[in-house]
Amino acid sequence: MKKEEFSVLLDKYLSGKTNLEENKLLLNFFESFQTSNDWNEALGSKDEVENKMLTRLQDAVKSDEVQIIHFQPLYKRTIFRIALAASVVVLFSLSVVFNTKEVKNVNTPIVVKNNIMIGKDKAILTLEDGSVIALEKGKAYTTKNVKSNGEKLVYNSTDNVKTEIANNFLTIPRGGQFYVQLADGTRVWMNSESQLKYPIAFVDGETRQVELLYGEAYFEVSPSTAHKGSRFKVKTRMQNIEVIGTEFNIKAYKDEPSIYTTLVEGKVQVSNASTKSILAPSQQSKLSNNTNRIEIYDVDTYNEVSWRKGLFVFKGMPLKNIAKVLSRWYDVDIEFANPEQSAVKFNGVLNKNQNLEEILTTIKTTKFINAYEIKNKKIIIK
Repeated sequence: MKKEEFSVLLDKYLSGKTNLEENKLLLNFFESFQTSNDWNEALGSKDEVENKMLTRLQDAVKSDEVQIIHFQPLYKRTIFRIALAASVVVLFSLSVVFNTKEVKNVNTPIVVKNNIMIGKDKAILTLEDGSVIALEKGKAYTTKNVKSNGEKLVYNSTDNVKTEIANNFLTIPRGGQFYVQLADGTRVWMNSESQLKYPIAFVDGETRQVELLYGEAYFEVSPSTAHKGSRFKVKTRMQNIEVIGTEFNIKAYKDEPSIYTTLVEGKVQVSNASTKSILAPSQQSKLSNNTNRIEIYDVDTYNEVSWRKGLFVFKGMPLKNIAKVLSRWYDVDIEFANPEQSAVKFNGVLNKNQNLEEILTTIKTTKFINAYEIKNKKIIIK
């Protein structure tokens, strides 16, 4: 958002003519400059803007959103979190950056050939007999056990006796995401470059178990009370998670040094060979590949699971970590011409449905990188 656009929207708000989306847009833009040195350059006097906005805008958003906040009570949220709660998408034209070194010269981006596509709903379903089904928009798939419209996969809920039950594999490639509803009603949102192994049916009274072989997934588990007390467990390569009625996120990528489990609601037990830990809402466990230790942290859960709502939320994140996120979603390779640039930290809320070049341009406006170069599906940050 440009300064002129912000001023127009602020005047509209002060005259009582903005809607909820515009209120949240203002809040998000305001918060993006809370600690920025660019505040005066972008908006003018910080005190002046703050006095105009905070006295009324927070209450306006709270009153409109009180019925739809899902992840956390309003009294625990900052203004920025309230603005994000309904998945508002704001692309900053200026963003908060934390670093000690600034690049002064800004060069024009070089684009030799840009055939980078925005990620979309797509997956590969592997059946028990080894058959492979490509799932994507416009391709329907239906059997007696499952159906898909190309954007989601839904298994039939059935009453089963204790027999050998086949497993399916759902693989999400780079540049993809997908939603699957398991036979017990558990809902799973899967992020790019992920794979889930799960049974096509469950037996009430028996433990329900799935395995996140790699990648990231958000689980909304059907409670055990609906399945004769059946527990729900999720295995990863280094840990087990036992669910006690909950919503949680697991990030277990093969190219990352740790596995992260973030609890949104309910309770889970995270365990490995040597440790068992109980997570409370808004806590995250970190299991290091090297030490095999589980550490517990308090986190902002919305930031951790924003990908499910179509957002990239980067809170003081190094560019090397941001590059991994973008690489998975846009199916590209990103390199840094200067290794020091990979440590630059960026703060922003970006839309996953934007072209990658727009996101790169936004990061470039921070002036902590010179430029970027795109050659087919390879990007070099300069």
